[in-house]
Amino acid sequence: MSANVDTIPLVHMISDTPSETVFACASSVEAHMEDFLSKAGLPSNLLDAVRYSVLAGGKRLRPVLTLLSCDAVGGRRADAMNAAAAMELIHAFSLVHDDLPAMDDDCLRRGQPTLHVHAGEAMAILAGDAMMSLAFELVSGAHGDDKARCSAVTVELARGTTSMIGGQVYDTLGGFPDGMGDRERLELIHRNKTGALIRVACRIGGICGEADAKQLDALTRYGEAVGLMFQIVDDLLDVTQSSEHLGKTAGKDETAGKLTFPSTIGLERSQAEVQRLLEVAREAVAPLGEPAGGLQELAGYLAVRTK
Repeated sequence: MSANVDTIPLVHMISDTPSETVFACASSVEAHMEDFLSKAGLPSNLLDAVRYSVLAGGKRLRPVLTLLSCDAVGGRRADAMNAAAAMELIHAFSLVHDDLPAMDDDCLRRGQPTLHVHAGEAMAILAGDAMMSLAFELVSGAHGDDKARCSAVTVELARGTTSMIGGQVYDTLGGFPDGMGDRERLELIHRNKTGALIRVACRIGGICGEADAKQLDALTRYGEAVGLMFQIVDDLLDVTQSSEHLGKTAGKDETAGKLTFPSTIGLERSQAEVQRLLEVAREAVAPLGEPAGGLQELAGYLAVRTK
């Protein structure tokens, strides 16, 4: 496990490499998940499948956002650790099910075979189910006797998960409200499929840090901007980077005829929208001052990341 993350300074920067703050948050969450899973009492083959998906690397964006949002309102990271691990479990569950043959039918994730390729479709479905239930087990007792805070975190996680699933339905099966243009449909997909869990990660971090209403509103606006920005960057990388670099199949959305920002508004306007959303995100948490430095730095990295 890495050094005490509470002692690492927060910085303001735009870099295509995450800072030590981000790495430290990710490392602490991974150690926490490893410990939790080792005690979960799962059948050995199910545990192997969950570990294969959850501990296979990745940006750990959602749990890092949870911890940095807790920082931003003056909370203790230890109080947000269960919630942060739960965010990553929900995210991993969504990826496993997204990759299934009935969904995106993908064979590569985080540079390795997807779980249904590695362990079979039945195990992939069941492991995804287990990740969701384990996530709610984590947050159900996250704050001991503080029932109000525990309930608030659980409700946020449930709503975010439902919104994410709704976004996947829009992206895969349609069902849009009547009269929506391509840009409106695209934003509806992204704000739910990707953006919902990112927004909720920020809000849950704030709740764990006992944010007041103004602080929670600032984190919500930050999360909404970063969530949409993250997916636009993903869309751009899908058409500008190789599968080997990304660790997942590139160009798949275009091949499948899915709505993306580059296909809808073009590369230049997509890049301009990334910069606009970066400014929105940074302005949202500026009133929180230096404690929000980690969020400021992370937003800058997410705007220029290359994978």
